[in-house]
Amino acid sequence: MKFLLPILTSFLIVYLITPPLINFALKNNFVDRPTKRKMHEKPVPLIGGLAMYISFAINFILFVGLNNPKHIAILIGSLLVISIGIIDDCYKTKGLEFGIMPRVIIQVTAAIILYSVGIRFTGFMNPFNNTYCLFPNYLQFILTILWVFGVITVMNFSDGLDGLAGGFSCISSVTLFIVAIYKNQPIPAMISVLLIGTVLGFLKYNLHPAKIFMGDSGATFLGYMLAVISLYGAFKQATVISVFIPILALGVPIFDNIFVVIKRFLQHKPFYKPDATQIHYRLLASGMNTNQVVRYLFLINVCLNLTSIIILLLKI
Repeated sequence: MKFLLPILTSFLIVYLITPPLINFALKNNFVDRPTKRKMHEKPVPLIGGLAMYISFAINFILFVGLNNPKHIAILIGSLLVISIGIIDDCYKTKGLEFGIMPRVIIQVTAAIILYSVGIRFTGFMNPFNNTYCLFPNYLQFILTILWVFGVITVMNFSDGLDGLAGGFSCISSVTLFIVAIYKNQPIPAMISVLLIGTVLGFLKYNLHPAKIFMGDSGATFLGYMLAVISLYGAFKQATVISVFIPILALGVPIFDNIFVVIKRFLQHKPFYKPDATQIHYRLLASGMNTNQVVRYLFLINVCLNLTSIIILLLKI
């Protein structure tokens, strides 16, 4: 029951502040305009990331607190990620392209901040002799940076249809919450709950036809927080097999974007340049409509998340 109030308040804050933010964005032309690649027919406010961050930050301070260096690091890292994302969105509203290097530098910096306070990938439990295999510091550093930057990237790439990235994040957060409860990890559980409530409140306005988009700021923020929860919770004391639990929890975005990156590499294209190779675009091209594609991908992601929970319960 202690998670009921956090999820309700995080939901309500997003639900209440999103309409005024929509009006603000429309009045100030902070909107995503239609193009040949985009399917919306009129400008849509691109300020959803800010709505989610405001709600999450308020509730994080209230229910998690800042009495621990790790918590302060999480909030600072999330602020960096959302800030560079808002700058990126600002460029998009003006029809301009923001350079990739500033985004990479900020996102990697946010990951380094996590590593510096001990939120990192440290190793795995050997199920055969019940001893912990601790990675050397340089490998911990590399894996932590790759995980944070990778999850941010795949969530950003997945934000191609109304409600898709938000739905993926919500499903994954539920699984990470279950993992945290099972492992008796109250802080990762609380962060998961706050993310669930925040995303659910936002989805009220983001499902098709969307009244507001989360933008790069929202997608990268969600990716960052999912990476944080995994490092803080699911990866802790994970065995060789259960280390795949957070990977499966983000299964569709991760596996789809691995395919996309490989395909772009083989075609000698920059991996960060947008195109229509993601699975949601391929399904649309096959004749499915937006709602059908989103529901189909949600179903696949639920199945992958259930698989991760089975692995958890089997203790392998």
